[in-house]
Amino acid sequence: MKGELFVVGLSHRTAPLAIRERLAVSGEKLAEDLSALSKTSTMDEALLISTCNRVEVYASASDIAAASREVRNYLNGKIAPDAIDGHLYERVGTDAVKHAFRVASSLDSMILGEPQILGQVKTAYATAHAAGTLGTLLSRCFHRAFAVAKRVRTETGVAAGTVSVSSIACELAKKIFGDLHGRRVLLLGAGKMSETAARHLRKQGAQLYIVNRSPERAEELARVYGGIAKRMEDLAHELTLADVAITSTSSPDFVITRELMQSVQKARRHRLMLLVDIAVPRDVDPRVGTISNVILYDIDDLEKVSGENLAERLREASVAEQIVEGEVREFEEWRRSLVLTPTIVALRETFQQVVRDELARTTSRLSLREEDKRALERMGEAIVTKLLHQPLQELKRGAEDSDGAEMIAAVRKLFDLETSTSAQAVSNAEAAPAAASPQKKPT
Repeated sequence: MKGELFVVGLSHRTAPLAIRERLAVSGEKLAEDLSALSKTSTMDEALLISTCNRVEVYASASDIAAASREVRNYLNGKIAPDAIDGHLYERVGTDAVKHAFRVASSLDSMILGEPQILGQVKTAYATAHAAGTLGTLLSRCFHRAFAVAKRVRTETGVAAGTVSVSSIACELAKKIFGDLHGRRVLLLGAGKMSETAARHLRKQGAQLYIVNRSPERAEELARVYGGIAKRMEDLAHELTLADVAITSTSSPDFVITRELMQSVQKARRHRLMLLVDIAVPRDVDPRVGTISNVILYDIDDLEKVSGENLAERLREASVAEQIVEGEVREFEEWRRSLVLTPTIVALRETFQQVVRDELARTTSRLSLREEDKRALERMGEAIVTKLLHQPLQELKRGAEDSDGAEMIAAVRKLFDLETSTSAQAVSNAEAAPAAASPQKKPT
């Protein structure tokens, strides 16, 4: 089978927000970047994940070193040559599979157990599926990642308590203002993050005002959560009236500038205001935090205030890690069988074909009864079975070792299995798992 899985990327663990926001891509740009990246001849498959906390490229390739260079060049090209190499990590093979499972299960998230990441990974999968950049390995890997995430969520308490970025923002507002009942809260943006925040704020009795570039989406969110939709042109006025503003737009530029907030605070007579910017790239100019009586938190700041319920979730995370380890072992067993089974089939077919050819040449010169010919054929099959018994046993045992792939590759090369008449059997065996797990566009 062609290729090995690998991932190259960076996350909140390795790169500051200032780096992550310059690499972030979304919407149509995600599909464009993926298509451009996958056109390189070094990658057989590719999938791009871009969230507020990570940008990662998962791929399979026969030449990992060359493919990895292509990914690094793509990421560096978004900022400056070699600007992010110190922030990048790379994982190959089993380590890449384990990383994918942990990411989808929110075990590698800034806020352990937050639920948004699974939807974001599914979106990345759907984008790659639509772009035609998935194959057997990545499809199987992420189908299993989704199943692992479901097991972690249902079989452990990792997601217990306040765990989403939006809900942490709401808890932060409560710590600063106390009871939020009757407090005026402005949501800038009407996506998933704002929807989660709206759900929590409604329970707290806050007065919701929603500003979004698409008025239809703002009105829909306001209708569901009992808020009031406002036009983008009303932003300055709404900031003047709000106690809290939570921003999560997809704008590539600052929506709330220092100049805007200086004007707003003057109109507010410098009343205390909390701004929580959970967008990547950031919506709020970081210099806004220096304005008198403006408290500004960005997404990296929220990690520092997310400790409540963390101890219990960390205990549950150890159970979740065991689930991941077991699922990784199962994936690797499937992966080995994907290579080992067709190799065994091809090896038997090669030996059997040699016996059939030699029997045909020999019996064509002899006058034999049909039962004698069948007896010779049975003898030939018995010889093949006995000759291959010990080698196949060693091959099966060796496939369990870390260098099992090299042993299988050596056998295939030694007996020229790639060019033998059994090559089609190998191809069919490789395709079987993909047929067993049809690609579906996640919802």
